[in-house]
Amino acid sequence: MALLRAFTSIVPNSARIITPGITFGCRRSSTYTENLRSELCGRIGATCVGNEVSLCGWLHKKRLDKFWVLRDWTGTVQVFFDDASGVKLPAEAVPHESVIRVRGVVRPRPLDQQRSDSHTGVVEVHATNVEVLNAVKGSLPFSPLDRKVSEPVRLFHRYLDFRTTSMQANLRLRSTLMMKMRQFLHDHNEFVDVETPYLFRRTPGGAREFLVPSQQYGKFYSLTQSPQQFKQLLMVGGIDRYFQIARCFRDETNNPEKQPEFTQLDMEMSFIDMDSIMRLIENLVAFSWPAQLGDPPAQPFPRMTYQDAMNFYGTDKPDTRFELKFRDLTAFSRTNGLFSALLEDPATTARAFVAPQGGQFCRSKFQKLMQVLIQQEHPGVALAFIRVDESGKIAATKLTAEVQAGLLEATGASANDLVVICVGKGEACLKALGRVRLETADQLQANGQEVRAKDKKFEFLWVVDFPLFEATTDPTTGTTTWSSAHHPFTAPMPEDAALLNQPDRLSEIRGQHYDLVLNGSEVGGGSIRVHSGEMQRHILSLLKIDPTELNHLLTALDSGCPPHGGIALGLDRLVSIYAGTTSIRDVIAFPKTTSGNDLMGSAPCRVPKDQLDFYNIACTRNPSAVDARDDVIVKAKRSVGV
Repeated sequence: MALLRAFTSIVPNSARIITPGITFGCRRSSTYTENLRSELCGRIGATCVGNEVSLCGWLHKKRLDKFWVLRDWTGTVQVFFDDASGVKLPAEAVPHESVIRVRGVVRPRPLDQQRSDSHTGVVEVHATNVEVLNAVKGSLPFSPLDRKVSEPVRLFHRYLDFRTTSMQANLRLRSTLMMKMRQFLHDHNEFVDVETPYLFRRTPGGAREFLVPSQQYGKFYSLTQSPQQFKQLLMVGGIDRYFQIARCFRDETNNPEKQPEFTQLDMEMSFIDMDSIMRLIENLVAFSWPAQLGDPPAQPFPRMTYQDAMNFYGTDKPDTRFELKFRDLTAFSRTNGLFSALLEDPATTARAFVAPQGGQFCRSKFQKLMQVLIQQEHPGVALAFIRVDESGKIAATKLTAEVQAGLLEATGASANDLVVICVGKGEACLKALGRVRLETADQLQANGQEVRAKDKKFEFLWVVDFPLFEATTDPTTGTTTWSSAHHPFTAPMPEDAALLNQPDRLSEIRGQHYDLVLNGSEVGGGSIRVHSGEMQRHILSLLKIDPTELNHLLTALDSGCPPHGGIALGLDRLVSIYAGTTSIRDVIAFPKTTSGNDLMGSAPCRVPKDQLDFYNIACTRNPSAVDARDDVIVKAKRSVGV
């Protein structure tokens, strides 16, 4: 919420920090709107006293039939209608949020009415003329002053939501950040901004793609998941350093925090290695760091291997603003007969973490909720909660004194702590405990415990040494198939490359893949690419991917491709964390809902049959059946009274 604190009223007077070149106070350079307005509302100050001004904006407030508050994107200013001036208010009442133009003279406010907390609080504009440019018709569904408006209502009337403090701040933060990134890459590091196509052919593997019909019978385009192949082709062509603020498309609606279309800062470089890419990104973050967030994070960013991230945090994107690190209790549990029924399987492990003061704040209701959650997400994994009482002894247990003492020593738990133990197979156990770790931190934080330290507001972390491949075993046939942990174009670690020819050791191969994590969210990911056509064909064969689907890329790799690598930063997520929002939808101008719907425009929508016929498309489902996603829009419309 640091961003919002930098904004003072409905639209921040402090927004001047993101508009270089315009003198604060009375304008000294052109706004290109002089024919209608001479100044911006939030920039009227003591230096403007005595000036005649023309202001345009929205009617924010009215009081006593003498005072109006006018608002534009820079802030608010008070307008005074002096009876002695002969200026009359419009005959008809002017609703709030109407668009008006006011001309007048800037005067100091009476001393007892001045406000020191606002730049415009020491002055007011004595109106000499008022003009209603566009009056609001009827009543608006909500006002920018409303604090509690449901998200469906906000999305349905997004144009009104833009008028609120938070949306103004978020979109301007996003704009400034993107411009600074462009400046760093293009002006300071000789990157070339190249636009790549959205319409392409299907890409094997990866996420589900959006299909676009063509006029060629039976043939479809796919909207690109990312510019991955294009940027590699640019490296083959000697562009050397490429970047693009790219729109990407993935038909994934099962994750509430993913959008079907999203924005990423995409980069690729020739003759580069992992360390150099990471150093470049760290410098990019520092250069583009928003001033209102204080000092940029220290460099270099910490690094953690994938295996350590999983072993200690249960996730490949750990939130390192707090501890609650895992301890391995497998040997202790086996030795002392704990969880014996589960630990009979050698593949089963026992891991634990200690929640400080969790014995007080994570009681039975929370524990039951976690049990239900884990059984839904990770069936077969067992959770146990052991509370340490005020005297430092384990409460309500049948464990022997010796085992109790050993457990306290093994976990480091003390008075009023809660020991959370998870028992299960391999990564399922780690991921389950990782989920409980995050929920426990939120529970402790909600009860006043400073889990996430105030001096750790932005914790960046590089996660490296990912496995190159992931195995999936069919429980019926026992057959193992392999998929890419990142994507099939990631190169193996040089020291592991020989293992590509040993099918029984594919799980040991590490990829030259690196993820950038911020506060427990992945905000970037990249890799050094395969630049050998021969190696790329071999990897495709291991993944059972038809190489003819990628003939264009394979041929290019055989044409003299330099070693290269790159990364993409997720701008939606990055801006969301910087802005302190709970959802990426709050930093996207026109987002979709969790089910992929645009409530404002009712998209997606049905199209006339003649359009389908033109593309030789037929819908085989019963058209009278209500689609589940259509139902989402119907319910949302009802919730906003439409």
